[in-house]
This record gives sequence, C-alpha cells and structure tokens, in this order.
Amino acid sequence: MTADLSQIVKAYDVRGVVPDQWDEPLAEMFGAAFQRVTGADAVVIGHDMRPSSPGLSRAFARGAAAQGADVTEIGLCSTDQLYYASGALDLPGAMFTASHNPARYNGIKMCRAGAAPVGQDTGLAEIRALVEEWLASSAPAPAATAGTLTRRDTLQDYADHLRSLVDLASIRPLKAVVDAGNGMGGHTVPTVLSGLPIELVPMYFELDGTFPNHEANPLDPANIVDLQERVRAEGADIGIAFDGDADRCFVVDEHGDPVSPSAVTALVASRELARNGGTGTVIHNLITSWSVPEVVRENGGTPVRTRVGHSFIKQEMARTGAIFGGEHSAHYYFRDFWNADTGMLAALHVLAALGGQEGPLSALVAQYDRYAASGEINSTVDDQAGRLAALKAAFEGREDVTLDELDGLTVTAPDWWFNVRASNTEPLLRLNAEARDETTMSKIRDEVLALVRG
Repeated sequence: MTADLSQIVKAYDVRGVVPDQWDEPLAEMFGAAFQRVTGADAVVIGHDMRPSSPGLSRAFARGAAAQGADVTEIGLCSTDQLYYASGALDLPGAMFTASHNPARYNGIKMCRAGAAPVGQDTGLAEIRALVEEWLASSAPAPAATAGTLTRRDTLQDYADHLRSLVDLASIRPLKAVVDAGNGMGGHTVPTVLSGLPIELVPMYFELDGTFPNHEANPLDPANIVDLQERVRAEGADIGIAFDGDADRCFVVDEHGDPVSPSAVTALVASRELARNGGTGTVIHNLITSWSVPEVVRENGGTPVRTRVGHSFIKQEMARTGAIFGGEHSAHYYFRDFWNADTGMLAALHVLAALGGQEGPLSALVAQYDRYAASGEINSTVDDQAGRLAALKAAFEGREDVTLDELDGLTVTAPDWWFNVRASNTEPLLRLNAEARDETTMSKIRDEVLALVRG
C-alpha cells in the first residue's frame, strides 16, 4: 500500500485506521524493522480483541521471524499483560491495540526487553525510517535462518505476579462491579480476582472490539454512567472501569461518585511506601492534586514532579529508582512491574485498602481528596503559543504567584494553582485548576478560561 507514516507513527506508538492508513503487509514491515532496530534474537507479541488485531499481530510476527527472531505469541492480552511478558521473559515486545480509540483504529505499542518503552527518541524514529525505505524500494531481505513462531499463555503467570505484590489474603468480603467496556479487562479480571473474597458483578465482559455498549474510555464521564447506576442498584462497595486495553483503571465509590485518579495515586503511594519500609521516591505529573506530594511526604517518601506523559514518568522512574508513579489520566506505574503502567495492580491496591478496614470507600478516599479541582477543560484556540504568552503576561507581575514552564504554563499561589498546556495533536489548550475551596477554584478557573478563550 501507499502509506503516509507521518500520519500513523506517533510520539510513543503506531496508530491509525485499518485498512485505510495501514494494513497487514505494512505490519509485517514494522515487525521486520522492530527486529532490525532492537537486534533481538527473540520477541514477544500480544493483541487485544479488535477484529483487525489477530491478523496484524500475526503479520508483525512473520516480519520479525523472517529477520531471524524467535517469536513468542501470547495472543489475547491486556497491554500490561504484554508488559508483564516482556519483563518476565526479558524480551522486546509489541502489543496490538488502539486502547480506547474507535473500532476501525488499531496500533502497536512497542517496548524493549524489561518493558522499557520505545518512543521517537528510543527507536521508533529508526523503525519508521526503515519502513519508509522499504516502501520506497523493496521489502527487506530475509535472514539466512528464519526464526520460529510459538504460542504461550501468560495470563495465569501475570495474575500470580500481580497477586504477589498486594496482600489480599485477609480482606473482608466485598462486592465489586467491574465495567470492562467490552475490552481486555473482560479477559484478565476473572483470572486476577479468582479465589478472592470478592463478589464480582461483571459488566460488558464480552470481548468485542466494536464497543457496542460505550466507548472504552472511562475518563469520559459519559462512559461510566452505566457503572455508576449499577453500583447503586447492586449496593456494591466499589465500581471499577477499565479502558479498552485494560492498562488504565477508574474507580467509583459506593455512591457511584467518581474517585479522582489523584486520590487513587495518593492512596496507592501510601501503601507502596509502607511496603517499602516508609521510604522511597514517588513520581507524579504536574497536574495531579496537591494532595499527592503531601501524602507522599506524610508517609516518609520523596515526591518528584514531572511533565505529563508516560515517557517522562518512565524516564524519571528509571532515573530516580522510584517505587511508584501516578498520573491524572489514571495511569499507574510500579517499580516492581518493570516501571510499566498497570491499572490492574492499582485496582488491587484499592481493593486491599478497602477490604482491610470496615469503612466505606468514600470515607477511605476522603483523606486523599483534599482540594477542589476543575478537572481537565479543553479550549479550541487558533494560536496556542500566543494564548499561552498572553496568559503568562497576565499573571507575571502578580504578588505571591510563581510561574514555571516545565510543561505549558503553571501558575501557583498560596491558595490555588493552575496549569495550561497545549495538545500535541489538536488545536487545543488544556486547563487544570485546583484550590483550597470550591469558590476559589471556580474564580481562578473562570478567570483563566476568559483569558484563554479571548
């Protein structure tokens, strides 16, 4: 096919519409390029439940094997299950998924051995260059000896590893509603929770990459309405939603009210610090709540603030030896999971914390949810840089205010802060604001939006 790789090779992955933007022959070239760039003798490959995933995954495997790599295919899996396989087998890996994108999309998330991410600066640019070279001339020459293709089931091993990292043996009985959104959570959750004193109420566990019930993106409030209603109807203790590839989890309490990912980050951080003797570094991005670094310090840890984005989190995890990292987007990273993100492990921590005491989830998380937050608010603008410059000028001279530009513009005052940053893919500015009370937060939110929107 004639392919425009600039449209499908993103900062951290490959993603586009199938077959319009990419197809199996192109996936085969990506497999060959992946082997060439990593130099791997062996690789591990998995895929989600999208209709196009098995064919694309097998094509990639053929491409890698033709270059001499022995390929282990683990079949249907969540993204964090692929990371588990990459870490446990110490092999470079590729996961075929488009996460929460619509059904006609698919993509490849690639990593080096030990689940180390492959992005533009760590191999993806070279992979793209090789594929473009082959598209312009001819397919790559095969290796003198082709690699093998073997299948392996890693689901139980993945579940056992997660269960080894969280003590759930003595929790009280819980009733949990889990919305898999027809994604890979429907495949992994029954095995991971098997044998625990948890009454599981499954929602949309049927694997269906056409997403017949709702988009598998729990950060959009519209997509957790069914979960919220079911939690209330069942009188459940907790509700958990996973995205399409089940690497992110979102939590609602017994009332069906959302628990902010910052509160989950703080709760898990406190538990990971306790598990590590009350010491350790915790990474958080700059738009998580003030409560996160506060809770980390209160529990003996050292908080480290980073830019938004999993590549920055993973770099800082590796650089600092951090035990845990969390983002506002419900991505949670663990040192003992090869610094990779796993929503399932975060969910197990929340279940363990809830089941380890007698109170409801709302009371448990209240200690970690201390401020009034705006949530992320997007504004379409013609001139992102110009709007940010105007915003900076408006706040630069104010007393008791500090500015930094680690990622967009962050302005901090004693009683509030906000961050505005540009989207990399759309003409948007994203605002997050937080304050010590709702009135102050609303005031600063509206002031900033008026400046952003002109």
